[in-house]
Amino acid sequence: MWSRRWRPCMWRRASSSLRRCYRRRAAGSRVRGGCASRRSDAAATGQGAITVEDDSDEALMAAVVARRQQAFRVLMARHMPRAIRIAQRVVRDPAEADDVGQEAFLRVWNKAASFDPQVARFTTWLYRIVLNLSFDRSRKPKHAPIEEAAEIASGDPAPLDNVIADQQRRTLEAALARLSERQRGAIALFHMEGLSGDEAARAMGLSPKAFESLLARARIALKTEVETIEQTRRLP
Repeated sequence: MWSRRWRPCMWRRASSSLRRCYRRRAAGSRVRGGCASRRSDAAATGQGAITVEDDSDEALMAAVVARRQQAFRVLMARHMPRAIRIAQRVVRDPAEADDVGQEAFLRVWNKAASFDPQVARFTTWLYRIVLNLSFDRSRKPKHAPIEEAAEIASGDPAPLDNVIADQQRRTLEAALARLSERQRGAIALFHMEGLSGDEAARAMGLSPKAFESLLARARIALKTEVETIEQTRRLP
């Protein structure tokens, strides 16, 4: 039977337990409220959001190994433009260069597990893939279109500086086209993309000494071809 007799000692123990319980609940409520407030503030300010845009290339590659597509998209956005530029210096065709860039990143996705950040930086590994694909494509026979589309000149005369700069660019491109694909690759990496000698050497799979020799030969060949083209233009 339930006893209704008031026992002060029992009440004191019960009231003490209730007070402790209320204090714990109040403290828990404050903690939960604080967490909710902080989550709300973070959501409002954008802090605490999970992002990979600022991660290093090597950290992104670790995420790509885990098949995280967001990390792969960040790598593509970060490095695809330069990959295409390097390819275009070798294959000398914008459409082919785009294909090389796409195929290079397809290999990055498929062979991500083979990347070792202890051996090479991601960019070195990527540029080597791009160069190998570019060398393969440049060795394939190319078929020139039956009709070359002529550039449509505007009616306004171009400034003299622009004309000279455009002629120099065309001369350089024509001279580069006469070099071997490996010489074009060395010129593109070192002079046009600004890679260091060591990084360019690793990208081409060469020792620094071998790359230095290749680059020296490429410079001499490029200078010779530029002079030949300019002399030909001066002939009557």
